[in-house]
Amino acid sequence: MPRSEINRSGEMEAFVQVVDRGSFSAGARALGMTPSAVSKLIGRLEARLGAQLVHRSTRRLHLTAEGQLFYERSVRVLADMDEAERCAAAGAAPSGRVSINASVPFGQQVLIPLVPRFLELHPQITLNIVLTDRVVDLMEERADVAIRWGALPPSDLVARRLGATGQAIVGAPAYLARCGTPHTPEELEAHNRLGFTYRRSVPDWPLSVDGRVVDIPVNGNVRAGDGEALRALLLAGVGLGRLSLYQVQADIDAGQLVPVLEDFNPGDTAPIHAVYLGKPGRLPARVRALLDFLSAHVLADGRPRLARADFGNFHGQ
Repeated sequence: MPRSEINRSGEMEAFVQVVDRGSFSAGARALGMTPSAVSKLIGRLEARLGAQLVHRSTRRLHLTAEGQLFYERSVRVLADMDEAERCAAAGAAPSGRVSINASVPFGQQVLIPLVPRFLELHPQITLNIVLTDRVVDLMEERADVAIRWGALPPSDLVARRLGATGQAIVGAPAYLARCGTPHTPEELEAHNRLGFTYRRSVPDWPLSVDGRVVDIPVNGNVRAGDGEALRALLLAGVGLGRLSLYQVQADIDAGQLVPVLEDFNPGDTAPIHAVYLGKPGRLPARVRALLDFLSAHVLADGRPRLARADFGNFHGQ
């Protein structure tokens, strides 16, 4: 059958409805079709693709690996088609839903304070924000954009650099008064060095000693699953921790946390990227609007330390 005679969007819509609703009969009701018609449509789709998409049973559907991939891509294609129609009807103003995934510290300290300004600029866009320090699979989580901190491993994702941040070892005044302030890396042995539980956490703190980097292991009696939980532990005086300056600079300025061993700080910076699936020139307008906004409003600075987050005066470069 010539491609022009195939209603591929209709096939995708039928397949997505069946998967979302868990059965051919429920999908057929949503489409206003008979179950047999929907079953035949998906059968023709499988024949055309040369791949089985679902395992059929009397009780429930089970997607094959090919079916799961086709489902995920179909959801995205249908969403983009809906957006294209909305954009044409609304003078091409970006609209629709954008799902963004970020670490807990970045989300609370940087992203969420910027949301009101973004929504004021783009009132037809809705945001789904998920905060977790776990690295997620964008396709599996159906996320449009994820914010990643640190070096990026090789992948099929496209990255846009948003900025960079330095780090510091900090502790609360109450903790330092109780346990003393370390003045040399060796003195850290007597301190409670708090770390993280997640898989990508760094097990050591790098310190610069006589022109070389020495790694100090993290071996405290508490580990946290995200950066904001660790920050709360530090503010409570539980121990010392090494966190990004964008997260703790306001606490340092307020005197609630105190940097230690700054003479040994190696001055390393970690890049912050927005990553996404697809090609830059073919992004939906809603996703491109968010990426452009983040690039313009998240401080992009290669200095060892980021200034305190003044959300009214962020700039990009």
